[in-house]
Amino acid sequence: MTTPPAPSSPSLPDLRELTPARVGLGRSGASLPTEALLSFTLDHARARDAVHAAFDASGITAGLAGLGITTHQVSSQAPGRRDYLRRPDLGRMLDSVSRRSLEGLGITACSCAVVVGDGLSPTAVNVHAVELIRHLVPHLAADSIDTGAVVVASGARVALGDEIGAIIGARMLVMLIGERPGLSAPDSLGAYLTFAPRIGLTDADRNCISNIHRAGLSYPEAAVRIAWLVREGLARQITGVALKDESGGGSSRNALPGCDKSDT
Repeated sequence: MTTPPAPSSPSLPDLRELTPARVGLGRSGASLPTEALLSFTLDHARARDAVHAAFDASGITAGLAGLGITTHQVSSQAPGRRDYLRRPDLGRMLDSVSRRSLEGLGITACSCAVVVGDGLSPTAVNVHAVELIRHLVPHLAADSIDTGAVVVASGARVALGDEIGAIIGARMLVMLIGERPGLSAPDSLGAYLTFAPRIGLTDADRNCISNIHRAGLSYPEAAVRIAWLVREGLARQITGVALKDESGGGSSRNALPGCDKSDT
């Protein structure tokens, strides 16, 4: 009886095909090769630009209006981008005008509310939010789940959705927000789902679907996962560590309870 040969280890070119991570860059003397260094510098610049990009709240509102969706615009207590980055706590609370505006809408209960917030990558939200909602709404409608309110929030951290959801009485909140930019994905969108949102919750109370972008999780895959979590979360009255994503679509690494890529 012959022993089969051991499988060969993947080569560096094989690994480069599997990941956008910087693998086997080589060296030139004691430094990186010029091409690798320039590539790193460019990606770092793109990540910084994504953090400081302008949030196109009006464009998102217009795009959602084209889908027949009425939106409400609000702002956090962060008066500007500099304050938003230096004071994360300000991004978790509505300013007084926005709070009164939401309270004045007279919405006291809805099955599912959607909040679109800029987060740490306004670029991601500008590019992906409308198209993701376009794919998501039919899945929710098929489960007879009405998106009772869509709110576009400037200067938003994930936890801002808790206050918004509490004011409008949302049983389930879906927060679409720009994730912290990485060197391979400056425009990654995240979706955070919270049952019975209220001030004081933590990331352990949420489910997160991350890496939604053109080279990551696609809109159709993300929409299926979000709709499944919304339906099951409402039925079981839970989200977070108590609710495991069993939708069966995509890679499990993209849907985790309590994951945090946005510096909530």
